[in-house]
Amino acid sequence: MSQRQPWSLSPAALRRAPVAARLVLPSPNGSAICAAVTGVPVVAACLRNASAVARWIVERGWGTVQRPVAVIAVGEHWPGRDALRPAVEDWLGAGAVAAALARGGAGPLSAEAAAAAAAHEGVADVAALIRDSASGRELARGGFAQDVAVATELDVSRVVPVRAEAAFADAVR
Repeated sequence: MSQRQPWSLSPAALRRAPVAARLVLPSPNGSAICAAVTGVPVVAACLRNASAVARWIVERGWGTVQRPVAVIAVGEHWPGRDALRPAVEDWLGAGAVAAALARGGAGPLSAEAAAAAAAHEGVADVAALIRDSASGRELARGGFAQDVAVATELDVSRVVPVRAEAAFADAVR
């Protein structure tokens, strides 16, 4: 990362970078999923904004039998392969959203969403579990342990990124 281009997909690096009026960073996994979905709103959620996203969904009357939502744990690319691997951090992030939806009055949850919510709620220290996961250890070995710490902060953001045309914008603004 150069001084001229201080932005990257690294959450820790983004915290140190100057604020930009508009910043677009491609994410291979996220881009592939977003491009595959058409005709419905796409919202980006994670551990950091799970409750804000759930609240936004419920405020619109979504997350019911009549107006269901899908929460998708995207996964990670296997290093050096063109295949996805399950990622516990994505599953726990999806579980955090599902649990927040249930607390907010959405429902009923599907069996899969209920299992993800139970997994999230049943882990005493989500950050420690993710640090010890395959991708957490991989990132730490690569010098990105601080990124794992930033990514596992629970409900620290009120931003609700919603895809509008080809980019995401904060729906809460």
